[in-house]
Amino acid sequence: MAQNVICLWYNGNAEEAASFYAQTFPNSKITAIHRAPANYPDGKEGDVLTVEFTVLGVACLGLNGGPAFRHSEAFSFQIITEDQAETDRYWEAIVNNNGAESQCGWCKDKW
Repeated sequence: MAQNVICLWYNGNAEEAASFYAQTFPNSKITAIHRAPANYPDGKEGDVLTVEFTVLGVACLGLNGGPAFRHSEAFSFQIITEDQAETDRYWEAIVNNNGAESQCGWCKDKW
């Protein structure tokens, strides 16, 4: 078990994001989905609370915590690629999935 896990805060779409990462990057997968056992003030039984996943072997936890905290460029995955073709493949996957080009050659996913 990893001793340091990256926690990413989502507004109800942690499973969607984890699925995208798992399909896009090698050595990436969803390892567990935890659902609410009963209704609660902001949701209902069966809602996805957290998603455990890896991105290129790095352990992550997607937390569906609501709209209080949004993602920003203050945190990013820096993916090391073998060549320009691999870089382009990832770039296109991210930007073409409602992501956006950003400054200095970076791109942002839709989350």
